[in-house]
Amino acid sequence: MTSPYEWLIGVRYLRAGRRSGRNSFISFMSLVSIAGVGLGVAALIVVLSVMNGFQRDVGARMISVLSHIEVFDARGLMRDWQATARDAARNPAVQAAAPFAEVPGMLLQEDTMKPALLRGILPEQEAKVADFMQGKNAAALDMLKPGAWQIVLGSELAKALHVKAGDHVILAMPSQQSSLNNVMPQTRRFTVAGTFEVGHFEFDSGMAFIHMQDAEELLHVDAPIGLRLRIADANQAPQVAQALKNSLNGDYLVRDWTQRNSTWFAAVQSQKHMMFIILTLIVAVAAFNVVAMLVMSVTDKRADIAILRTLGARPSSIMKIFMVQGLLSGLMGVLAGTTLGVLIAWNLPDIASGIEHLLGVQLLDKNIYFITSVPSQLLWSDVTGVVGVAVALSFLSTLYPSWWATRTNPAEALRYE
Repeated sequence: MTSPYEWLIGVRYLRAGRRSGRNSFISFMSLVSIAGVGLGVAALIVVLSVMNGFQRDVGARMISVLSHIEVFDARGLMRDWQATARDAARNPAVQAAAPFAEVPGMLLQEDTMKPALLRGILPEQEAKVADFMQGKNAAALDMLKPGAWQIVLGSELAKALHVKAGDHVILAMPSQQSSLNNVMPQTRRFTVAGTFEVGHFEFDSGMAFIHMQDAEELLHVDAPIGLRLRIADANQAPQVAQALKNSLNGDYLVRDWTQRNSTWFAAVQSQKHMMFIILTLIVAVAAFNVVAMLVMSVTDKRADIAILRTLGARPSSIMKIFMVQGLLSGLMGVLAGTTLGVLIAWNLPDIASGIEHLLGVQLLDKNIYFITSVPSQLLWSDVTGVVGVAVALSFLSTLYPSWWATRTNPAEALRYE
């Protein structure tokens, strides 16, 4: 345990320059080391919060459109989807089911052409499994009627095609008679029934909904291609999917939403880890200021060290004095940085909005980042990790200067005093 006098002297050395006005440069270096560690910690907390918020917001918008779980019949079409839905509902985690079909193609409006994925749905069933079907989105999709050849476009897709409700678009897709050497397109005219918006650019700009009956006619089939399931907790989708695969009667292929977007989520998690490592290096560089400050402090306090040694202080006590001084500097920086980082992370969306308004710029391009506002989600586990790493680096930075202080020769240090 550290003796009380060692703590008292370490604290006094930390405060002496500012109190007496002497050794102002050492005092300045102490402030620089505190500020450096604090800014590094704050930056690390804010960046990790942004990465968490980005993953949360984009993931939530993905899940609102994508299926929690998709079930396909290995034999082809799912002709008796109602029976499969009842079979899946025996799992207590499954809350609802809806059939679907997907039609890839190109949408044309005059001289504008955009690729799109058309999903055939039964509106009354889709509302049970899709979180985005609320308010205006639900009203637009409820307008889809079998045989009416209506289409609901993503908001960005409608803007790109320059169409609104009541206008017409042409769907072009390969015909059943197409071959590798002779691709014959088939076309179909749709009336725009409305638009939907989920806040995810990929879906808003490349997806559309049509009625299931119209999709089956386009694909020349008489049944949906699969079943979309909604479960109570989307995070449990892999476990529920595996349970369904084992319990469903028949040969079924089961896929959860994490498999469909595994590359994206893995990339975001990898970026978060890399940002943590890079910004930790910034904290490490700031911790080197503690080394420089302690080295100068040891040089300045050589006479004090010699006097303490002649009074009987052991080398380990001398080392502890300067470790206390350096560690307190680091802890002050960590405390200040944690407070600043947490406050910024909590208020980051408002801060970013204010900066955008003041400078007249948009910080996030929705064509690249899928979202337009800066998200933030503060996780205390991240804060704990950042604080732990910063304190450890601050402690390590005190070891060499403190050890060097024990090498002071009392007779030589007092020779010119």
